[in-house]
Amino acid sequence: MKVAVLGAGLMGKEVARDLVKSDKVEKVYLADLDVGQTTLFAELLKSDKLEVLHLDANDDTELKFVMAKADVVINALFYTFNEKVARMAIEVGVHSVDLGGHIGGATNAVLKLSDNAKEKGITLIPDLGVAPGMINILTGYGASKLDSVKSIKIFVGGIPVEKEPPLDYNIVFSLEGVFDHYTDPSHVIRGGKLQEITSLSEIEKVYFDGFTGLEAFHTSGGLSTLAQTFPNVNTLEYKTIRYQGHAEKFKLLVDLGLTNKETTVNLEGQAIKARDVLREVLQSKMSLGNKSDAVLLRVIVSGEKGEELVSYEYELIIKKDKETNETAMALATANTISVVAQLVGDGTISKRGVYPPEKVVPGEKYMEEMKKRGVSIKETMHRSTNIVKG
Repeated sequence: MKVAVLGAGLMGKEVARDLVKSDKVEKVYLADLDVGQTTLFAELLKSDKLEVLHLDANDDTELKFVMAKADVVINALFYTFNEKVARMAIEVGVHSVDLGGHIGGATNAVLKLSDNAKEKGITLIPDLGVAPGMINILTGYGASKLDSVKSIKIFVGGIPVEKEPPLDYNIVFSLEGVFDHYTDPSHVIRGGKLQEITSLSEIEKVYFDGFTGLEAFHTSGGLSTLAQTFPNVNTLEYKTIRYQGHAEKFKLLVDLGLTNKETTVNLEGQAIKARDVLREVLQSKMSLGNKSDAVLLRVIVSGEKGEELVSYEYELIIKKDKETNETAMALATANTISVVAQLVGDGTISKRGVYPPEKVVPGEKYMEEMKKRGVSIKETMHRSTNIVKG
């Protein structure tokens, strides 16, 4: 298969790194506006499969030209391009997957294109990062093993291995995305009803082997399509993992309006957005650099199976690869979208239309492929002694 990767940022590069290793992939097109930096990366990778292309994603003609070269397109651009790329995939007639962006309705806009994609005989799968993405696939896999699902609880976070004041956090993906997740309202299902609650709220302690002093709290966007896929569950919650004290400190910034896109200050006659200032300050303070990061993840899917109450728990603990210098977040994210793109390209995923990951990605096969890449996800089944009563 031929694969086009749109965007040669950190994730795009790591996706390309995985693709060129695959026997199923004969050609990889890595397309970006910055051809110079992308070419330097390609030279380091030293693969005959890889070809660098210029791409201005705002130029429809150029975008169409790049996408038409491939059988499968991996969209690693900023999420504001997701709908545009999905529409172009339908027009060109190529399969396409993206890293997600449920905030601002980007994923919903892609899902609405399902009938058009079916007519064209192509598959589109949005939201293929870690959260959403990996958590959706694991939730769908756990749910497939139950007769009925009652509860879904998800905990996930990218954190530094070593804490570093004042926020004990290093940037492992877009800081703009972090601001959105912390500022926009979160959604949960409680008592069978979808509810909206404040992000950075309901802080609780969580525990993972090898880590101490962790907390989890609500953030927006993580559930993505899960609330629509599992509308009849009693409980559905997603919480982000950080070191203790992080949520309280960041909530002050949110409460002051510093993460609000509309907050402006007038400085010497010039209107300046407070969010822009905060972003630049934090980027200089919280860059990951050469430090090690970790991704911690736990998905617990509970319900009925036969006449028992059963839970399937999926857990991931992964740290930065010191040999390749790949961050834990890049390992988990880039490998997820690369694996799924290849499952589409080789026909393992054959359903046509637009589907969220939990509905179409085979969980067992996904976990097998991730394990080959050093991303081992542990599955544990808990069986209750209680008998389900009719």
